[in-house]
Amino acid sequence: MSKINSICVFCGSSPGRDGRFIDDAKKFGETLGREKIRLVFGGGGVGLMGAVARAAADAGGEVTGIIPTFLVNRERPEAAHSTNTIVTKDMHERKHKMFEMADAFVALPGGIGTLEELVEQLTWIQLGQHKKPLLILNTNGFWNPLLALLDNFRDIGFLGQHAIDNLLVAENVEDILPKLRNATAPVSLWELREDQAVSENM
Repeated sequence: MSKINSICVFCGSSPGRDGRFIDDAKKFGETLGREKIRLVFGGGGVGLMGAVARAAADAGGEVTGIIPTFLVNRERPEAAHSTNTIVTKDMHERKHKMFEMADAFVALPGGIGTLEELVEQLTWIQLGQHKKPLLILNTNGFWNPLLALLDNFRDIGFLGQHAIDNLLVAENVEDILPKLRNATAPVSLWELREDQAVSENM
């Protein structure tokens, strides 16, 4: 099984109105710290971003925040307790560095920025630009509207089922790492032979 050493987390710079959003962010941060998996995130010390980062740091984990210059004053990176903070010149450089440093991606609840980061990675996977696992934590059904939209894209012919299958879904924090690790497991020789046999019989 492939080892995941770092996970990039996309999430809101606000806490949201459901207390479980913050609770799950803290719980996942604690999990990353305990498992010694580096957290790569947007660098802010506010909202869910700050919660997941502080929890990871408090649990002894390595935390790398990546934040563009124009957001430094607004999102208070010093409050995130990051092991390392990288300040970029713009959003494009930020996202490039987040991609480079991550073995997998997890999206917690968030707003337009979180959605944009998530959809960009899903697009890159669909276009064959990378095979890093991408997962959403569907806290209290937060991502259900997006999942319904993707199903609609498929049903009217704009998206294949394989593209939807590239997006992993976890309903609980405890399910995140097992799903990611399973997605990075190498394909066995038996599985390769089975796939070949199916293709030859089609």
